[in-house]
Amino acid sequence: MKRYWLLFSQWVTVLLAIWFVVATLQPQWLSGYPSAMQGMTLLQAPPSSSGNRPAGSLSAPAQKASPAVVSINTSKGKRKDNNPLAQDPWFRFFYGDPDEQNTAGLGSGVIVSPEGHILTNNHVIEDADDIEVVLSDGRKTMAKVIGTDPDTDLALLQIPLKNLPVIVLGQTTDMQVGDVVLAIGNPFGVGQTVTSGIVSALGRNQLGINTFENFIQTDAAINPGNSGGALVDVNGHLMGINTAIYSRSGGNMGIGFAIPISTAKQVMQDLLKNGKVIRGWIGVEPQELSAELAESFKLPLTGPNALRSGVVISGVLQNGPAAKAGIRPGDVILQVDQQSVGNVSELLHQVASLKPGAPAQVRVWRQQTEMNLQLVPAERPAAKTQQR
Repeated sequence: MKRYWLLFSQWVTVLLAIWFVVATLQPQWLSGYPSAMQGMTLLQAPPSSSGNRPAGSLSAPAQKASPAVVSINTSKGKRKDNNPLAQDPWFRFFYGDPDEQNTAGLGSGVIVSPEGHILTNNHVIEDADDIEVVLSDGRKTMAKVIGTDPDTDLALLQIPLKNLPVIVLGQTTDMQVGDVVLAIGNPFGVGQTVTSGIVSALGRNQLGINTFENFIQTDAAINPGNSGGALVDVNGHLMGINTAIYSRSGGNMGIGFAIPISTAKQVMQDLLKNGKVIRGWIGVEPQELSAELAESFKLPLTGPNALRSGVVISGVLQNGPAAKAGIRPGDVILQVDQQSVGNVSELLHQVASLKPGAPAQVRVWRQQTEMNLQLVPAERPAAKTQQR
């Protein structure tokens, strides 16, 4: 009996030793079984393969596009008090030194070329003395401004680094309402963040955000600091530059706007070539064709000669291109360079596309008749910078 007891003890000791070694060196071998920890039984899922993501995961486009999205830190120099008494010792004794603050701002940008070109918003870097770019891999460098376009709120920067991650530009003509998109940026300075949503609308304009508007609307969360960041599709291709949000609280409410990459690409090419965007300008004050204006200018909205579309000219700049061409207040512009005009936004875009100095034909309605006028557009004056 003693012999059997010793044999049993030896086997138990060997099994316990084997279990201890496995539990110490290869605990995953035992992970498929319930484990008791302080009276609690846990079920642990086995590890999944690295290349097999759950259905519906957007990690692939996020990982593809995120390295090309950068954080932008801007700073402004010390403010100088314009008061001539600011340097007077007695004035400073009674009123103290003038405020000298080094204000800073945060935003985002997108690397669009191996040469270090970065697209961002104009309001991100507007009036900045120093612009620091921080890459997702931790590298930091100062950027120089290639050019800005306040009319579309776009700016082009360049950094002197090599081996840069570059985003692939998408085709906005393929985009449709309901498509899934990702917004990538640096909201509130917390670090790079990816949010998802869908395209809520296309071609949004007349929002009063920019002079020239053709926004992609999305419900992907866009917050302060996301400005200048990337809006990408499910392939990780850049579809737009995040620009603005509609909000009553200052935070995301599900209505965000991005500048289409088609617009950004055209602006970028002009900035590279000329340092600015050259647009046509004719010097008129346009208004939508409403019943009130029609009555004021005695325009027919009913009957055989009724105006179905067009833009009413309520003012003409003296000695401007339109005035020299014979356009008068009360005229209705129907076509610009053989393209129909439906509203003020269309008129602005069509006039802007005209080449300054090159004659163009404008079709107007005046006193119950249509006529063609020839004008020579000038270059659109630079937009006045605004504090945002």
